[in-house]
Amino acid sequence: MIIYHGGTSIIEHPIVAAGRERLDFGKGFYVTDIKSQAETWADRMQRIREEVGIVNVYDFDISRVQSQFSYYCFEQYDNEWLQYIVANRLGTLNVAKYDVIEGGVANDRVIDVVEAYMANLMPLEIALRELSRHQPNNQICIASQKVIDECVSFIESYKI
Repeated sequence: MIIYHGGTSIIEHPIVAAGRERLDFGKGFYVTDIKSQAETWADRMQRIREEVGIVNVYDFDISRVQSQFSYYCFEQYDNEWLQYIVANRLGTLNVAKYDVIEGGVANDRVIDVVEAYMANLMPLEIALRELSRHQPNNQICIASQKVIDECVSFIESYKI
């Protein structure tokens, strides 16, 4: 599987520990299998940081990950996805449950719903109804350095 990471740096050897806390799926190295999504993120970071946007491209041995590591995929925006996102964003999920987590991004299309639910301004039933109106895009959080070292190979990087 080809995966992409958008940002402002060339990252040949990702380091999980360099990831930020309290992201959707917790601390880790975030990638996507959607090239345009990585390019959009690199463009966003380029504007924020006033640096050149870079997309890093990797080969990802997903079949090995699924057979030899702890892997979970959220198929849709549902209660399980919402509770996992909320726990990570609040910092209440203290330990990574999986080596690799895949699923939808809490992005501009759905973040208002997530934040309203987190602030107790929207009941669960309404939040789930609103989330069900959206098709998830895709993010993959690699939370294990061993997975990076054994299953991720840098191919190239390019400027956007």
